[in-house]
Amino acid sequence: MKKSLFAVAAATAFAGAAQAQSSVTVYGIMDVGFQGVTSRGPLSTASGFANETKQNFTRFSGEGAQSTSRLGFRGTEDLGGGTRAFFTAEFGLDPAANTLSGNTNNGLFNRQAFVGIAQKGIGQAAIGTMYTPIHMAVGRTDPGQQNNMVGSVIYTTNASQGNGQTATSYTVRYNNALALQTERLAGFQFNAIYSNNNGESNNTTTSLPFNNTVPFARGTSLPTTFTTNVTATGYGQSNNSSWGIGANFVWDKLNVDVAYQGSKQTTFNGGSQPTAAAPGSAAVGANPVNVLGTSVGMEQLYAGAVYDFGILKAYAGYISAKYTAAYNSNAYMERAGQQIGIRANLTKTIEGWASAGNGTMTAGSGVLPTGTTRATQDFTAYQVGANYIMSKRTNLYAIFGSTQVTSSSLNMSEGASSYGVGVRHTF
Repeated sequence: MKKSLFAVAAATAFAGAAQAQSSVTVYGIMDVGFQGVTSRGPLSTASGFANETKQNFTRFSGEGAQSTSRLGFRGTEDLGGGTRAFFTAEFGLDPAANTLSGNTNNGLFNRQAFVGIAQKGIGQAAIGTMYTPIHMAVGRTDPGQQNNMVGSVIYTTNASQGNGQTATSYTVRYNNALALQTERLAGFQFNAIYSNNNGESNNTTTSLPFNNTVPFARGTSLPTTFTTNVTATGYGQSNNSSWGIGANFVWDKLNVDVAYQGSKQTTFNGGSQPTAAAPGSAAVGANPVNVLGTSVGMEQLYAGAVYDFGILKAYAGYISAKYTAAYNSNAYMERAGQQIGIRANLTKTIEGWASAGNGTMTAGSGVLPTGTTRATQDFTAYQVGANYIMSKRTNLYAIFGSTQVTSSSLNMSEGASSYGVGVRHTF
């Protein structure tokens, strides 16, 4: 009887130990509220631009003014010897949409999905869809904590917030990617990512229109049409690769991040490198398509820091993004800006933040009307917000932001403002 009891106890202990070695956590954010947006932008005409487009709307939204709603699963398994396996699968949610994540294809939007191996004392490696080094760096050094409202120079919002945006500032995630991260040593931690998506085929075509959307598409004074043809000779190629590196330094109350990432997209049919002619002056508008062709290089750089003074945290950041056509180095679009901000606990239950910044958008002669060598537009942005903290997991919030773009020789001024109030619950 004693042996039997001992056997049962031993089996239970071993089962408990095995269970402790592997764990899965369900987590997420539900952010819903009310939003209002006012925006204006130029309207292109046959002679350039003459009128404004204006947009005003209010709505109950599940997009999340403060955070994008999501559902995630993360797990880890102890493999022994300081080695562990881990995974993350995270999907977007839209509580206000008739589809679960707002995806019109009735699927789940993939925010992150990867599997990896970590070794204690060295670091970790993972493969899948992951955040870029810049996005992770901004997450540590953004006073607005990457909210979805207008008004940030560093983390610009999406098109759902109306016209008058200052263009997408950086790429958020890469798929088909391998990511590496070291353990922290003397305050430093390094990470790198490489994404590869290459292919060749024997499909033929007789023309290749340049009409793919460039991430630098909103709020620029650039042509809206750009089409030419190439002759097919029997095969097509689509080579897309991206890479990035980042460094994070933490010392006492100081956090510093520097990250760089770039990509190269080479897509052509018939084995010919496309060439391009400058478009006419009538091709000016608020929302241009890709005027850089299908062979594009991208460079993005971010540097940010935050220091905790105790009564408040002070933030500073710089971002730049440049997109260049492979066929002509003068055909480029560039955005650069800087921002400062603060975040503080005003009372035990109220937290507030504010940020302000400015920058410049530049277009090279290769994408401008004939006779124009270079065009620039300046922009400014600011944002204020507050949280009423009800518990460790639930808060009420209010956010207001605004951005303005100056007029230029090619385009009139534009801008947008938005506000959002809501409730956010994390689990």
